[in-house]
Amino acid sequence: MNKNLSIKLSEIVKLVDGELIGHPDVVIHSVAKIDEAVKGDLTFLYLPAFEKYFASTGASAILVKRGFNKTRSDISYIEVDSPEKAFAAVIVNYFSPKFELQGIDETSFIHKSSTLGKNVALGKNVVIGANCRVGDNVKIFHNTVVLDNVEIGSDSMIFQNVSIREDCKIGKKVIIHAGAVIGADGFGYQKDDKGVYNKVPQIGNVVIEDDVEIGANTTIDRAALGSTIIRKGVKIDNLVQIAHNVSVGNNTVMSAQSGVSGSVKIGSNVIVAGQVGIAGHLEITDNVVLMAQSGVPKTISKPGLYFGYPAKEAKTAKILEAHFRNFPEYVERITKLEEEIKKLKEQISSNKA
Repeated sequence: MNKNLSIKLSEIVKLVDGELIGHPDVVIHSVAKIDEAVKGDLTFLYLPAFEKYFASTGASAILVKRGFNKTRSDISYIEVDSPEKAFAAVIVNYFSPKFELQGIDETSFIHKSSTLGKNVALGKNVVIGANCRVGDNVKIFHNTVVLDNVEIGSDSMIFQNVSIREDCKIGKKVIIHAGAVIGADGFGYQKDDKGVYNKVPQIGNVVIEDDVEIGANTTIDRAALGSTIIRKGVKIDNLVQIAHNVSVGNNTVMSAQSGVSGSVKIGSNVIVAGQVGIAGHLEITDNVVLMAQSGVPKTISKPGLYFGYPAKEAKTAKILEAHFRNFPEYVERITKLEEEIKKLKEQISSNKA
């Protein structure tokens, strides 16, 4: 982050379409969390849990929701509809890192049959295999290996220690973070009569469309046949495993430590929260939200919010969870009722006698 900037508050107000309560000539040099901000910083407040830091923050200015109770006179306020979105806009416009990498390092290797577009930058020890095509303005950082017949679209950025296996296709404006592996073999084996697992060659590839971001140490396996496909606009967190022949729809987001088994079809605008597991050969329709640590053993064909194992509609899952927590009490009550019924039966039998 460039902390040498000097931005007048009036510029920020215009950018975020906010209402200023304070002095327009206040100068902002950086951005910070509300509990860490000092003079010259811009911060933001949108969750009630962080309001406890408001009285002590050292920030010069703060983004708040419209109608916020402004009890301090030593700080400037920018009222907006969505402080978190406004704060993000400020970071994107003024503080986005540049990731400086220029030229082709002398330690890199480019096969003579491969072609590079304009303004491509390659870091130390980068390897570009045979028959690859790399688009304009691509940056590939140190120790990344790109095997044969790979295509990388313009304006993509691939960080250090990434492995891209043969025949994979990467779209435009794709970001792949450190340690990711694209196109490793899918988990394909056949068990013979002696109980030995024999490897089935995985002869497909991975296709990653435009504007996708893939987190650090995430693995996306190549297809057994055809393609594992990550559609346009997908955002994948760190440490996610996507198996062979999976298809992930447009603008879906997946959080860390989630795993998707082979041949799953995930629709568009799906949210997969952390540590979700999805069994193989099923479908998740569009506009589904899978809450953290859910397990999905069967197809979900209805949009909505799902939770638990097996994943159920969240409302139902929460009711069942509440009953489960009360299960010991239920057992005790049922046991007492059974004892009372037994006594009543004995009394009735005694009276009849």
